[in-house]
Amino acid sequence: MLFLIATFGLNFQIFISTMSVTVFHGGASQYGFLTSIMAIGTVAGALLAANREKPHFTLLLIGAAIFGFGCTLAALAPNAALFGMALVIIGVSALTLTNSTNSLMQISTAPAMRGRVMAIRLAIALGCTPIGAPIVGFVADRFGARWSLSLAAASGFAAPLSASITS
Repeated sequence: MLFLIATFGLNFQIFISTMSVTVFHGGASQYGFLTSIMAIGTVAGALLAANREKPHFTLLLIGAAIFGFGCTLAALAPNAALFGMALVIIGVSALTLTNSTNSLMQISTAPAMRGRVMAIRLAIALGCTPIGAPIVGFVADRFGARWSLSLAAASGFAAPLSASITS
């Protein structure tokens, strides 16, 4: 799940900048504002995560699906204000997803293997985004910013499906 979303969905610099410039015809100030709006979502997601007593696999599935939903809303947003509202949803769900994978992997791993498993998780979380960035950028350049966000939405919807297939 994390592999799919990290590769195709966590390329926020590409999504926000291409939507800001090519779709909403804004400049650097609009890009900065939209990035700040997304930060509000990630902070809200962090506060929700801090309030949780124990992570659940269901929360991971829900977070991925809401991520897909938020990216769909962002891709369809007719203006920057509604795009910003979708970014809040994306921020909350992205942080919920990444935080849940981190917590669940630590809880479910034997202490002797925890460091190795977390190293692999970190490699997936941080290493797949640069791999997916050229693909997402190509889609944005060739087909438009909305299509690159659609690719992110597809990763959000495919992630829970991949979990149900493997379990």
